[in-house]
Amino acid sequence: MDTKFSSWFTEQVDEREMHLFLKSDKSVSFNTDFQHIETHELAAHGKTIVIDGAVQSAERDEYLFHEALVHPAMLSHPEPKKVLILGGGEGATLREVLKHPSVESVTMVDIDEKFVDYCKLNLIQWHRGSFFDKKVTLLCQDGRAFLKNNPSNIYDVIIIDITDILEDGPAIALYTKEFYKLCKERMSDNGMLAIQSLVLSPSEWAHHATVARTVRTSFKYVNSYNLFVPSFISTWGFLIASNFTDASKISNLEIHHKILERDLANKLKAYDEYTHVGMFQLTKDLRMNLAKSGSILEDGKPLIFEPSDRI
Repeated sequence: MDTKFSSWFTEQVDEREMHLFLKSDKSVSFNTDFQHIETHELAAHGKTIVIDGAVQSAERDEYLFHEALVHPAMLSHPEPKKVLILGGGEGATLREVLKHPSVESVTMVDIDEKFVDYCKLNLIQWHRGSFFDKKVTLLCQDGRAFLKNNPSNIYDVIIIDITDILEDGPAIALYTKEFYKLCKERMSDNGMLAIQSLVLSPSEWAHHATVARTVRTSFKYVNSYNLFVPSFISTWGFLIASNFTDASKISNLEIHHKILERDLANKLKAYDEYTHVGMFQLTKDLRMNLAKSGSILEDGKPLIFEPSDRI
């Protein structure tokens, strides 16, 4: 064993599963008003951000997650000019949005100012200076309150890059029926909504399915897609929603042309026209499970994720 690495970080996924990561002694740990933050140097994944005990983003593969979250929605819009990011504290989502030349302004709203300030200084590998771009307005406040209190602000693309659903966490209010209705009201007629949406695999899909059903209460076209993220040790789910277009039906040729038109080909490491089409090709059993009826998430009501049965 490399003498630089002498201990292990343990991620307790749930009562059934935990992951062990070999780490060096180059670790940082601190609390904010909202969450517990750690950064570790992991042998397999490089510098890694951990929030409330869960791996959030790793230096060596964060581009997989952030390209998958941002570009399907951005390329499904004919000319995104005004973009809103809710969450995204590391600045990597911001970095990807700014790659699109049509973008005139990006508002990023993250509730945790202490974490964002830490990222500005210590996670340059993630944000690549994006926080300081003249197109960017950075606000450290509650994202839902920001939407509610600014009814005149209309966006072409809204990207939700927040932490997972926790019953006692600050993110729960950004997963409900009422919140997605508010997003719809703040979007242009051809607007696109992109959401990071929890694990999505044939063995674990119920949480994602509940979010998808909730989003469908406000949007005509809602599509699930997924991508394996090595540092998560899971296949991660995303949602794209619109009342304008079905992003899953856009051909690889159209995506290819848009990538060339926007001069993105050399700026993307994982995402291209083949990746776009492939991410929407879910397995038969997963498609059947996602089509089942079940609960939705609503303000002031208990978190219920149904159905829990598998085919």
